[in-house]
Amino acid sequence: MRYRRARVDGDSYFFTVNLAERRQSLLVEYIDVPRRVVGMVKERHPFTIDAMVILPEHLHAVWTLPPGDADYPRRWMLIKTEFSRHIPQGESRTASRASKGERGIWQRRYWEHLIRDEGDLARHVDYIHFNPVKHGHVPRAADWPYSSIHRHIEAGMIGRDWGAGICENDKKDYGERE
Repeated sequence: MRYRRARVDGDSYFFTVNLAERRQSLLVEYIDVPRRVVGMVKERHPFTIDAMVILPEHLHAVWTLPPGDADYPRRWMLIKTEFSRHIPQGESRTASRASKGERGIWQRRYWEHLIRDEGDLARHVDYIHFNPVKHGHVPRAADWPYSSIHRHIEAGMIGRDWGAGICENDKKDYGERE
């Protein structure tokens, strides 16, 4: 089956990619693997990482593709495949996955959103950076080690305490407003 996806050459996209088993924490247990794999794919198929966070069982990213290129599905396929090759086997697999020779690490699909404008980009970058707080991993976004927030702080784009003043009631859906 072919999924309908927005594909605009050279544009920016927000992604959510999940492990199949949401109770797993493979992405942070093997943090060097996604770092290395994303870097390898970026070398072969260039793109800019505008923002990214890796959590135990999912990740979020905003990428900007080069002019004339909208092939983010190939990049995600390569990232997911290479990550899977470097993780010890042992996950449960459905009969469907086994018959296709697939590992059972990743959800087959992922969420993608075409960034519409600068405001949309800012909201999604904020969502990415705040996600570790939203999920209760850390009290401040800057405390999560696997986030592009550190690059944004070093560049002076935001302060170390960014997002710390958001009240508990707002944490659950911060950044999800359209």
